[in-house]
Parts: sequence; C-alpha cells; structure tokens
Amino acid sequence: MPGRRRAATTTKRRTTKRRTTARRPPVPDLPTAGPGERVWVLAVPFRAPAPGAVWHAGLQAHVWVGARLPPALAPHDPPPYTLERFLEDELNDTPRPLPEGAPMVPREEQCTGAEAVVASAAAGHRVFLLGDDPGVGKTGTAVMAAREICELRGGERVLVVADRPAAITIPHWTRSIAGFGDGGLRWCVTTWDRLAKVSKLSFDVVIADEAHMVRHTTTQRWRHWKAVSGHARAKDVPFVVAATATPAHTPLELPYLAPQFAQRHDEPLRAWADLPAKLAEHGFHVERGRYGWTWTEDADQRRADLARLQGWLAGGDPPATLHRSAPWGPVSVTGTPVALTPAERAAYESGWQEFRAEMRLARRARQSARGRAALLRFRQKAGLIRAQATVDWVRAQVEAERQVAVSVEFVETAADPIREALQDAGIAVACIYGRDRFDVEAERLRFQTGAAPVCVFTVTASISLHAGELLPGGTTASTTPRVGLFHQPRFSGIQARQVTGRTHRDGQVSPWRVAFAEGTVEEQVARVMVERLAVSGSTAGADTSALQEIAELLDADWLPPAALTE
Repeated sequence: MPGRRRAATTTKRRTTKRRTTARRPPVPDLPTAGPGERVWVLAVPFRAPAPGAVWHAGLQAHVWVGARLPPALAPHDPPPYTLERFLEDELNDTPRPLPEGAPMVPREEQCTGAEAVVASAAAGHRVFLLGDDPGVGKTGTAVMAAREICELRGGERVLVVADRPAAITIPHWTRSIAGFGDGGLRWCVTTWDRLAKVSKLSFDVVIADEAHMVRHTTTQRWRHWKAVSGHARAKDVPFVVAATATPAHTPLELPYLAPQFAQRHDEPLRAWADLPAKLAEHGFHVERGRYGWTWTEDADQRRADLARLQGWLAGGDPPATLHRSAPWGPVSVTGTPVALTPAERAAYESGWQEFRAEMRLARRARQSARGRAALLRFRQKAGLIRAQATVDWVRAQVEAERQVAVSVEFVETAADPIREALQDAGIAVACIYGRDRFDVEAERLRFQTGAAPVCVFTVTASISLHAGELLPGGTTASTTPRVGLFHQPRFSGIQARQVTGRTHRDGQVSPWRVAFAEGTVEEQVARVMVERLAVSGSTAGADTSALQEIAELLDADWLPPAALTE
C-alpha cells in the first residue's frame, strides 16, 4: 500500500554531536615584583624540591618573588647567560650584575673568522655557514662576530643553541661569552632540546652550534627552529651563524641554509620551501627514491654538485661561508682488527646468521621497525663480544702513559662492561653516558685533570677532551697525549668526524683507531668509515654518506636512510 511504502522508505533523522575542542588553560599573568623585590626565575631540575617557588606555565620555569633568594632556593639560582637568567632580566627593571670571567685571548684564525662573518652580515646575508674543522675555534669566532654584528645592526639580543649534554655545553658557552667579552649584550644560551622554550622570543643574532642538528625537516626541532631563526619570514629576521664542521651527509640535508640559497638566487623564500625539489630544478643529481629523495652514487656527479653548492656559498662577495682545515693537520684514523677466539667467533657467526634471517623476514613483510631492531641487536652483541679486547688495548695505552677516550654507542653492552672491567683492573674511568647516571661535567674534569686516565662516552659533539685545555678557574688540563678508540664503527660520517674532534682539537694531535672483528662484516664497515673520513672537510657536505654501501654490506639494502643515520 502507498502509505506503508512511504513508511518503509522513511529514514530516521540522524543527529550528530558537535565536536568540541579542549580549551587550553589560560596562561597566568607574568609575575611582577613589588617595591624592593625582584622576580627570580630558577633552574630547578626535574622533580627537585623548590620550597616556596611557584611553577609558571607561561615561562615554563619556577619563579620566586622577593628581595633576596632564600638559602633553600640558592642551589637553583641560574648562572649568567642561561635561559632562566635571560627570562629573569625580561621581568625586572635592571639585570643583576655579572661576575667577571677568566679572560680568553682569541687566536688569529678566530679574529679573521669573525671578520668574515661580520662582512657577510654587513652585506645583508641571512645565514653564514661557519664550517671550520673541529678545534679551530668556532666558539670564539661566533661570540666575537655576534658582538660586532649587534653593534653594526643595532641589536642587543643573542641566542646560542648548543648541543647536548647541557651540563657541559652550556657552561662551555657561558665561559666563552664571559672570556671573549659579552659586549654588554643580552645573551641566552640554551640547547636544541629546549628550543621550544625560546620559540616565541625574538633575537637579533642566532648562533646555531652543531647546525646539522636541524638537517631533517620532519622533526619538532625543525618546527621550533623555523620560528627562532625566522626561516619562513622575509624581513625582521635574525642573522644566523650556522656553526658546524659537518654540515650534512648530502645536499638534501641543508634546509637550514635555504634562506641563503634563496637570497643568492634572488628568489622568494617560499620557492625554496621544498629544498630537494629545488635542487633538482637547478640540475643537482637527486631524484625521488623508494624512501624519499636520494643523491647520486656517481663520484663525478657528486663532485659537480658539491662544487655548485660551494659556489652558491663561497662565490659571492663577500662569501657566506668559511671553512679552514685544522692547521695541526687532519686526524689520523686507522683500523684495529680484533682476532676472535674460536668461542667468540662462534658466538659472532651465530649472531650474524640470526641477524640475516631476521632481516629476510622483515624485508618480506616490509617491517622496517623489525629490521632496525634486528640491526640494533646484532651490533650490541658484536660489541659485547669484543669488549674484553677493547679493555686490553686501553690498559696497554694507559701503561704507555697515554690518556684514552673510548667512543661507544651502547650502554649495557659496551659502556658498562668496559668501565667495570677497567675499574676491576684498578684503572679509574670517567663516564659520560647514561641519562642522569653521572655528573657529566665532573666526570669530564676527572679525565681532563688526569684523575681518570680513561673516558668512556656516548656523546658525539660539544665536549672537549683534548690535552692542555683551559679549564674553569683558570687551570689547564693535563698535557698527557690523548688517543681515541671507536669501540664500534660509526654508520654516520658526521658522527665519526665529530667524535674525533673531541681530542684532536685546539692544536692537539690525537690519533684514533676503529676496532672491528677481523674477517667479519665489521671490517668492511670500518673500511668504508675510514675512507669517508679521509675525504671529509667540505663546508657543504663532501663528507658524503656511505649509507647505501653499508646497507649492502649488512644485507639490509631495503632500510631507509633514517634507520642508519640517527
């Protein structure tokens, strides 16, 4: 019947709930000081007690208002030039006086380097790539250049973004600023991990120490860097000093230089938002691959690309880059084969076969995470098998009156076993690894003063372990010769070169060795690493990556580059 048909075809009226977005809690007003008071912004470690202090969500820090800081809060009083001290000066009418630092006398190369940076800023450039070799003196060069640039352009606020660990890198920069002279400017020293805390502040000069930390555009760090550096803006931007001896593995990893490239070609910045596509447009030998953009493996084409890239930076008048090799010569890196015992070789081969089987399964299922986990397990096992050989070599070096820096990648299967075995042998070991396990600056000073002849560390940059270093308080490090050992060959050429620069720096020559199990895949990886280091030093990425070659050696050619570089 018609009525029934209409009833059958009638549908119920659907109702939808309106989506509501969670409202963010309002940011509290900034604290203010009353008569005779000041606002103190404190550097309180995670979960440390701070009686009387109040957490301020807007500042992302604890604050206390009063005439004097109570004794219970005195340990959290931030040192000069740190982020907390910078914020404190923003909230008070007058900044606190700064103590005088131990004066540092710049070397000739630091003075000429600063002049080159200032000339680039005076020409209106956006970014200057300071690519001197490790130990040549990029810190002093950058400090003096920032001071002169602010005087030239009328600014007064300088941001320094340092690498980890903060307990070492921040004091290093603050001492350098005080030693070379702060010029009466307002300095803020932070780390790449805390970049979000300064992303809404404005600066006149930004010094990006180890600038290769922002070579990937898919990270939160890159998003904060764009805000801090004014990367996407056309005007009212700070002058950026990108300081790194290892800019990238390939031209594809130089997005932080895109503003300078755009300026060099007189093109709008938005045209360089997609750097790989723009490089392809300019004739670079790059193409889209299975895991994103890739760079050619042809040596002649690579050299041509690098020459063009260097021309963009160094071909102007004045140039927008500076690279000087260490006057004391390049670091010597040689292989150290380890002869495995029959039992050790059996264990090694067992781990290798297990790794290959796991890789085949992961490849068939296209499970990259499973493949990375298998690679990690194999490298951990291989390093653990060779731990005793490393201990024996280190003991021989100590007996020969040398101090030894041991670079490791893993804690439980490398750092801890090596440390424990050396300590059992009566050798003191400084430890720079493991989150919050050790006071990293205290451990570094134990090694530098000679109290601990061995240092086992996982960090790759921004610490000094060389002989004769000027230490806090005006003393100097021991002059005992340093030698270094890679307990595991590094996949990343950038990391390897940074590691050698911990001891081979500031006029001090320090040879390094790469340990590997003789007659195994590690020997081939070590050879590739040494070859890549031999041709490193270009300011625009001549330290090209061996990722594809290494992947083939490890029977893991399906792995994306990101699986091996970080």
